[in-house]
Amino acid sequence: MKQKIALATPTMHQEEMEYIKEAFEKNWIAPLGFNCDAFEEEMSAFLGRGSDEVYPCLSLNSGTSALHLAVKLAGVKRGDVVLCSDMTFAATVNPVSYEGGVQVYIDSEAETWNMDPVALEKAFQKYPQAKVVMLAHLYGTPAKMDEIVDICKAHNAILLEDAAEALSATYKGKQCGTFGAYSALSFNGNKIITTSGGGMLITKDKASRDKAFFWATQSKEPYPWYEHKEIGYNYRMSNVVAGIGRGQLLHLEEHRRKKEIIYKRYQEAFQGYPLTMNPYLSKTVPNYWLSCILLDTKIGITPLEIMEKLKLENIETRPLWKPMHMQEVFKENDFITAGDSPVNEDLFTRGLCLPSDIKMTEEEQDRVIKEIQKICKEQ
Repeated sequence: MKQKIALATPTMHQEEMEYIKEAFEKNWIAPLGFNCDAFEEEMSAFLGRGSDEVYPCLSLNSGTSALHLAVKLAGVKRGDVVLCSDMTFAATVNPVSYEGGVQVYIDSEAETWNMDPVALEKAFQKYPQAKVVMLAHLYGTPAKMDEIVDICKAHNAILLEDAAEALSATYKGKQCGTFGAYSALSFNGNKIITTSGGGMLITKDKASRDKAFFWATQSKEPYPWYEHKEIGYNYRMSNVVAGIGRGQLLHLEEHRRKKEIIYKRYQEAFQGYPLTMNPYLSKTVPNYWLSCILLDTKIGITPLEIMEKLKLENIETRPLWKPMHMQEVFKENDFITAGDSPVNEDLFTRGLCLPSDIKMTEEEQDRVIKEIQKICKEQ
C-alpha cells in the first residue's frame, strides 16, 4: 500500500508544547486561565493589525459554540427568519435552529462560490422582516463583502460571519471575521491552525464579549452561591488547549503561504485539463485552506468516481459541501437563487476537494497531480 496522502491534518511546532508545559507547571489545567486570556489578546491583535480597530475575542470549545453565541447576541428568537449561506457545513446554520430561528438559504455566485449578493437582495424582497444574515466564507475564500455589507445596511440587518475556514484571508486588506457584527473562528484539527478542537467568537465591543462569556460559563450570576437567571452553556476553552492555539498562531502566516504554494502548483499543473480551481476575486487574498477542482460539464466522469480512483492510490479527497437546501433535515426550508439554475447544485455535482496538507511534499503532490491528469486523459 502506498503512503497515504491526507486531505488536511494538524501541523504542530515546538512552541505549543512550551505553552502546554507552562499550564502543567502552574497546575492550570481546568477551563479558562492565562493561556485563554493571552490567546484572545493575541488573536485580537492579529485581526486588528494595521488598523485602529479593536476586536474583543472570546475563546470557546468549538466554532459551533461561537456561532451559537453570535446568533444569541444578534437577538434571534423563535420564528425569526435568518438568511444563510447555502453551501457550507451544517455547523454554520444549526445554531439558528438552537434558538428556534428559521433558515432561508441563499445560493452562491460562481466567482467565489460564496453567498450571491443578487440572491441575497432577492431574499430580502421576499422576507423584508429578516434582520440577520449568516454568511460563510467557503474554503478560505472571501465573499463579495462590499455588496453584502451594503445590502445588510440597506435592510438594517445584522451580519454574522462564519470565518471558520477563512482565518488570515483578507478582502481589500481587511481580515475575514472582522466584517460581521459578530463572527466565529474554528480551530478544528483540519483548519489552518488548530487547538485540536476549539473556536473563538469575535466581537466589536467588550460588552458583547462579556455577555457571551456570561452565557458560555453557565450564566452564573455574581453571588457567593450558584445563582442563575438565564440559561447558560458550558462553552469554555481549556487553558491547555488555548496553549496549543497560542503556539499555532505564531505560525499562521507560514501555514497560509504553504497553502498558497499547494494551490498554485495544482493550478499550474492543471492548465489545459478539463477542470478549474476554486476561484477568488483579485481584490482578495484567500488563505487557500482547501484546494478544490471543478470538473468541466463534458468530462465524462463524476467527482465521486475520481474520489474512488484516488482512494485506491491511498489519496484522500472529499466532495464539496452538500448544499443545506439539499439536506433532508432542511428540506422544508426556502431556498433563494438569482437565476433559473442553482449554482450550488452545479458546484456540488462537479466539485472535489484535493489534498491540501501543508506537510505534503512536492513528490506527494505530484502523485496527486499525475493521477488526476491520468484520469482526465482516459476520458
